[in-house]
Amino acid sequence: MKRPENLASPPGKDAGERVVHDAVGGPLSAREAAACIGVGVNSLLALGVLPVLLGTLADEGRLSVAGIGQAATLELLAMGVSTAIMGLVRRPGRLRLIAALASLALAGADLATMGATGAGVLACRALAGALEGVLLWITVGMIVRTVTPERWAGVFFTAQTLAQLLLAIVLAVWVIPRFGAAGGFAALALAAVIGLAPALATPPRFEPLPAAAAAGGAPPPRGWIALGATLIYVSAAGAVSVYLQPLAHQAGLGAGIARTALWTSLAAQVAGGAAATALAGRVRYFTVFLITSATYLAVWAVFSRHPPAGLFIFANAASGLVGLFLGPFLVPLAIDADPSRRAAMQSGAAQLLGGALGPWLASLVVGERNVHGVLWLGACLLGGGLAVVTWLRSTSIAPPRR
Repeated sequence: MKRPENLASPPGKDAGERVVHDAVGGPLSAREAAACIGVGVNSLLALGVLPVLLGTLADEGRLSVAGIGQAATLELLAMGVSTAIMGLVRRPGRLRLIAALASLALAGADLATMGATGAGVLACRALAGALEGVLLWITVGMIVRTVTPERWAGVFFTAQTLAQLLLAIVLAVWVIPRFGAAGGFAALALAAVIGLAPALATPPRFEPLPAAAAAGGAPPPRGWIALGATLIYVSAAGAVSVYLQPLAHQAGLGAGIARTALWTSLAAQVAGGAAATALAGRVRYFTVFLITSATYLAVWAVFSRHPPAGLFIFANAASGLVGLFLGPFLVPLAIDADPSRRAAMQSGAAQLLGGALGPWLASLVVGERNVHGVLWLGACLLGGGLAVVTWLRSTSIAPPRR
């Protein structure tokens, strides 16, 4: 029988220290759990400000409009592939050394992006993505081993978004107006170096997932289908969000409005992540999918017009709120389809690959003066992903998960 997860310390010599109960392996101390979350924050920090950084590169003539989608695709694709490979073939040991080396190398990739143009930007961001994926693998490994992974995913998403929000405000108010895109990537490099602190405080290893040795770590067919649904659904939001600045320009709004819309959205995402954490175990994941889908479609309808600045910012904030609210519930979707949790271990990779697929497809349907094709693309991907999720939920033989 599984231990209930709570914040009370179990009896024994470590009483008062161990606080996170795992469904797989032993409990973690508060310091170890916080360090795992911090490593994940470092891995995803760039994604929160990528639309503005890439948009600024385009405004500076260092990247084409299509290149915005290509750069985002390569970074997310490399991150997703890296996370997936680590989850499939790497035993969860020597975590501190791996996290420290990846953090330092990531700082180097960010510094290299400062002076890059065109293909150089694409290469630097692909390298950064591969390193970010290694860091994310550590955080995902901690989350899927807990009794209530959606709650810890909510904690992670909230902490990650708070960090992204602070960075976005600093970039929008001070760094980019004075130093341009180069200053933004320098800030990312500094953050990666600071990420050494949590990297060196992670637990030395995790216990292997129980089914991994017998089945090679690969999910069963329904698990793969759930991962495919995650990939398609997430790609819809990725296709639209990476073109935030061009969408603002097409609405007659300036880059400053796009930057304000970004940090306002991140603030809303903090609320969404906090709500997901509070409601974990109390609301069904399928209900969250329906709410998120309706909100996305309403937001994209606003973007298809020429909204005033206030409405544009508000709509993007609503999109951010439901996007982060949905995030933690992608893990229960994977566990519902594959109770062994092997699919859940790959959920982060599927989300990243979806985030890469969306911008790549978007780069095929945009022009230098018209980017509204991403809105139709997003709606089609959203519908396809929701259809697969609906089929999985209606054919599930597992006990209902919330």
